[in-house]
Amino acid sequence: MATLPELLHRQALAHPSHIALRGPESDLSYQQMMQAAEAVAEQLRLQGIKRAGVCGDNTIAWILADLACLLAGVVCVPIPAFFSETQVAHLIEQAGLQGLLSGEESEESEFLARSVWLRRLQGSSKVLRMPEGTAKITFTSGSTGSPKGVCLSLAQMTATTLALKERLAEVELQNHLCILPLATLLENIAGVYLPLLIGATVNVAPLERLGVTGSSGLNLNRLVEGIHQGQPQSLILVPELAMALVSAAEQGQLDSRSLRFLAVGGGRVSPELLHRGRAAGLPLYEGYGLSECSSVVALNVPSAECEGSVGKPLSHVQVRVDSDGHIRIRGNTHLGYLGDQKAPCEWLDTGDLGALSTGGFLSVNGRSKNLLITSFGRNVSPEWLESELVQGLGILQAVVFGDGEPQPTALLTVTDGRSSEALARSVKQINQRLPDYARLARVYIRQQPLRQSEGFITANGRPVRAQIQAHLPVLLAEAFPLFVSTSFTHPQGESHMAFFDRLQQETAEARAHVTGAPVVKAIGEGDFSLESYTWFLTQAFHHVKHTVPLMMACGARLPRRLEFVRKALVEYIDEEYGHDEWILNDLEACGADREAIRNGKSDLSIELMVSYLYDQINRGNPAAFFGMVQVLEGTSVELATPLGEQIQKLLGLPNQAFSYLYSHGALDQDHFEFFRNLMDGITDPDDQLAVIDAARVVYRLYGDMLHSIPLPATRKEQRHEAA
Repeated sequence: MATLPELLHRQALAHPSHIALRGPESDLSYQQMMQAAEAVAEQLRLQGIKRAGVCGDNTIAWILADLACLLAGVVCVPIPAFFSETQVAHLIEQAGLQGLLSGEESEESEFLARSVWLRRLQGSSKVLRMPEGTAKITFTSGSTGSPKGVCLSLAQMTATTLALKERLAEVELQNHLCILPLATLLENIAGVYLPLLIGATVNVAPLERLGVTGSSGLNLNRLVEGIHQGQPQSLILVPELAMALVSAAEQGQLDSRSLRFLAVGGGRVSPELLHRGRAAGLPLYEGYGLSECSSVVALNVPSAECEGSVGKPLSHVQVRVDSDGHIRIRGNTHLGYLGDQKAPCEWLDTGDLGALSTGGFLSVNGRSKNLLITSFGRNVSPEWLESELVQGLGILQAVVFGDGEPQPTALLTVTDGRSSEALARSVKQINQRLPDYARLARVYIRQQPLRQSEGFITANGRPVRAQIQAHLPVLLAEAFPLFVSTSFTHPQGESHMAFFDRLQQETAEARAHVTGAPVVKAIGEGDFSLESYTWFLTQAFHHVKHTVPLMMACGARLPRRLEFVRKALVEYIDEEYGHDEWILNDLEACGADREAIRNGKSDLSIELMVSYLYDQINRGNPAAFFGMVQVLEGTSVELATPLGEQIQKLLGLPNQAFSYLYSHGALDQDHFEFFRNLMDGITDPDDQLAVIDAARVVYRLYGDMLHSIPLPATRKEQRHEAA
């Protein structure tokens, strides 16, 4: 079998002038690409480099450096930009790297060729054992914080690429845009090698230009703009990116006409998301793979797909599911792990549970252990983070969850009476030690331990994760939220609380009126009806229809010193416009009369809430409007998606009845981070007090609405008896 370098040379001979690589400033034809890669390879040979890391952002130089390593027989180690300094140092030492290749010049680097620079390193004298034939070492994100090096041969990477080419033979793909880091094996194999082997053009740009930062940051507007500019036919997505693009397509922001194949992998993908994407014109196809198999193992394609599966296995591997439900793979598995003395087993145990249909389609049902996979495809061991929290904070219990979410969340039991500010400082210190994909986005504090009698812990104190997950909305509603990412410390050592964190702390008591509403517990226990849901949506319509008018009124009244807030309102208005019609669509899907609701009246609590906000804007301090944002978006982030999923399961309603709850659960996570930064820019004490006071009032009135939601008779009787 011809190897990747040979196949690429053939492409350059067959199509020398066709564009292979396209960047923001320059293009390279296939002939120019191979000439540049050969020039870099020759320099690596002359300098005696045997093991090199490739680092930096997504650029043409990154791809040239990677190809040069293949051509020169240099062991290539892609270095993810989102790794922490500790992880990078670990990687360099473990692999015994002799140099780092990048497209960035520095005082310590020397120019090789065509925008590629080399920074020499003092090679470690304790290089770990590397299997013979290793061409690339891909380091996983590390479920316990220490990345593990997976050793792959050139033949294995070639086999995967050719198998993908075979599977996608009927899909015309001539233009691919890389929106995952090139150091990610999936993008490296399927986003660079595959397009080049089929004669397509690979588009690359620094990820920040595409709105992608770190391992999990996303500016959706930039990403959509980048897609519109590049007009790609294919993209590789992790679930979080797929969810964002689906939302953009549903709202008419994304023009999807150029797109022909969007591969989604790296984490669990819900069938509902795939349905929504297809309905919005996005050709989403789920796949499955792992580093130990040189990335892709199975993939759905237009000519062979099955709902609920990750597709049929590719031709270069054999897949079976053993009697315990473990997915095992043979045929193109890794050479071994860096430093591991044991040869890999013939049948690789993937650590995943699944099934094979009679038609040969593979489904993946979960992890055989408790490993979390974030929506950006990063692996996180909850036990690792829990031990960091319990030992670092000196607390009784910690439960980390967030499988499929952008960042992990923790539920902590703290019984020693420490202040929220002290806890926030301590959690922030722990966060700073963690790689960015494992940092806690939210923390909830319980004052009462999780008990074995409630089924939440085992006899030896370990969390019963399935039971905790089933009751999570209620557990979170009973807990106190702690937001930790923006507290800071002056160089002098004096600690200060950012205004957003102060806002969270000073409205916590008022917030309990919302999260403690009987409806939250009722949904968890199955006591919820269609009448309950339509009543809630009706009230949502009657306050959401005022969101944009309130923003406009607020913007008109803001003083000049809050001009940055007025500018933010422009973005808010653009994103919020039309959401009231979404709710009417949901109501119609529930069988309600949308026009009757449009022309009807709200509950008194909502009428008072809206009237109060208009009065504060016109007669008081217009910054009070953001008290409502604090309440509604914060509540959406915490409760919208989990409660929406439970309601849909209870009532058996279609996805079309949940556009408001589902979009706000995902959408408001970005909104709330934007809101956090905006609030931290408000420094005037009177403005801050106006926001806090308004949030307390809105928590009260919005909570009154939630307390008034009609519940089934059994729930009403229980409430009456309790009263």
